[in-house]
Amino acid sequence: MGEFFRVRSPSELLAEMDRFASTGEEVVPLEEALDRVLSRDVLCPHDLPPFARATMDGYAVKASDTFGASESLPALLQVVGEVPMGEEPDFSMGAGEAARIATGGMLPSGADAVVMVEHTQVVDESTVEIYKSVAPGEHMVSKGEEARAGERILPEGWVLRPQDVGLLAALGMDRVWVHRRPLVAILSTGDEVVPVEVVPPPGKVRDVNSYCLGALVRRWGGIPVHLGIVPDSPQELEARCREGLERADFLLLSGGSSVGSRDYALKVILSLDGSEILAHGVAIKPGKPTLLASVGGKPVLGLPGHPVSASIVFAVVGRPLLDRLSGRRFAHRPRPIPARLARNLASAQGREDYVRVTLEERDGELWAKPVLGASGLIATLVRAEGVIRIDAQAEGLERGSLVEVEWWG
Repeated sequence: MGEFFRVRSPSELLAEMDRFASTGEEVVPLEEALDRVLSRDVLCPHDLPPFARATMDGYAVKASDTFGASESLPALLQVVGEVPMGEEPDFSMGAGEAARIATGGMLPSGADAVVMVEHTQVVDESTVEIYKSVAPGEHMVSKGEEARAGERILPEGWVLRPQDVGLLAALGMDRVWVHRRPLVAILSTGDEVVPVEVVPPPGKVRDVNSYCLGALVRRWGGIPVHLGIVPDSPQELEARCREGLERADFLLLSGGSSVGSRDYALKVILSLDGSEILAHGVAIKPGKPTLLASVGGKPVLGLPGHPVSASIVFAVVGRPLLDRLSGRRFAHRPRPIPARLARNLASAQGREDYVRVTLEERDGELWAKPVLGASGLIATLVRAEGVIRIDAQAEGLERGSLVEVEWWG
């Protein structure tokens, strides 16, 4: 049995991400822009809104004409017109005048506030009483209040959310420049692995990792390219790795990353042109048998064969790699959920431990209950709602400790 020759911490691996380049850019229609990563800053093409408009039904006024108005002493204003919805007013307003206006209507020139209809009383067709004073700018939005022409409204590296798409629509942008989604080649290795549609004979297991990892790749912004299963043959593994590196931006190997006599991944990767081993072993549990390399400037991540270990390592290392390749610099992710630990947990110093947990409420407080089981049991990952991290310098955590649960998925 050999040894891992370059064991590194997760933080050391994260520091290596900058060596990999982001994917190129493409233009997509606005209706396909959700969750895409901007490849350029978005500059506001014009003031937004492009005109001052009302945010309430009522009367457009000069605010100074309403000062001191009350139910016992209302201000009496002359109604000089009504603002048609969706049209520019063809009149302006002077002192002592008002104009009927609906929500969204364009304020006439001379008006600087809107009085809500609830605070008015019609006297006749040309006169209205105002029962409440308003300040300049009240119940309206000014021209350019949301954004000014030329202002950067969304930065390069931003992941577009529904509200961002809405803003782009408001600015008339029907197409947007985004980074191309990274292609991730996924390869399962091992004589013991069979396709999911096969009933595995004794000693063999179904290919869980291709599907689980492919789903994570898709959820986190990439496009999986499934290369199938490779038996324990160095020649076949090398050929399939070369294929993956030609077809994709990122090569993901499942199995074959440990130090067993039949684990060929390290030797195969070292044989490829332009290869550099960045880590052979990562100081986390589960997941120490992890391999990270750069081949021709593309990342190659070799994961343990056990589904839980593979998924957790991919969350810790693979997801930041996807972020880098996608050009994502501002990730919108749920904040860690604070909870109390439901039982004592032991841990070995010198490695980070990632423990699967479920959440349950007790007397109005969330408790994180560890999901125990071997790293090869995919069902434990399904039952888990998140993971907690035990620092490499800690010997464990005591029951009742405050922990942060990273939401799973």
